[in-house]
Amino acid sequence: MSEIWLAAAIWVVSHLGISSSPIRQRLVDKIGQGPYLGVYSLIAAASLGYLIWTYANVPRFDYLWLPDPALYWLAKVTMPIAFILLVGGFMVPNPTNVGMSLDEDPATAGSLARGVTRITRHPLQWAIVIWGVGHIVANGDVVSVVFFASFVTLSGLGSWLMDIKKAKTMGPGWEAYANSTSNIPFAAILTGRNRLVIGELWLPVVVGIVVHAVVYYFHEAITGAVIV
Repeated sequence: MSEIWLAAAIWVVSHLGISSSPIRQRLVDKIGQGPYLGVYSLIAAASLGYLIWTYANVPRFDYLWLPDPALYWLAKVTMPIAFILLVGGFMVPNPTNVGMSLDEDPATAGSLARGVTRITRHPLQWAIVIWGVGHIVANGDVVSVVFFASFVTLSGLGSWLMDIKKAKTMGPGWEAYANSTSNIPFAAILTGRNRLVIGELWLPVVVGIVVHAVVYYFHEAITGAVIV
């Protein structure tokens, strides 16, 4: 049981402890942006691989609640939404993606949001949160709860820390973009700072649902878990 806690801690701390702390800038200053991204990617891949390997091999005897088909509906309903956010986040310019820049002109930056970024400026992070919560509810064993909660924690805290980092590095452009969007899904729309444009969503909806259908069909082959 302790193995999954260790693997989850390494996964979360290796990300938040490097990319969202002063350590990141010190490393960039010392070895350069490119080498830093290379080293960081290796650490991320290694910690993720260790977490997945541990999850696949640790026995699951302790349950916080027993699996119940009545609980599976949450994942089944929300996973298409997660895939729409996931694929939609890469279909439009998004300064929260790695390597993306932002025009410093507030007028230009403030009108950048399109498609799913009108809903949230962190579609990838929220896709992972939705995926994680749905699978926590569907499983119930301690190992699964720790595994999926590590992704929920990393993405939830990561989106907030990313906002802080972008505000420091992108200046007025980021402030304008942040003011016209929201981290919490639909918050900017509900407060009148943005609007939902259905015509911008049809492609991510279609592609997201198709990708979800493929993953759903091959879920057992990919993960070994049968969807009931």
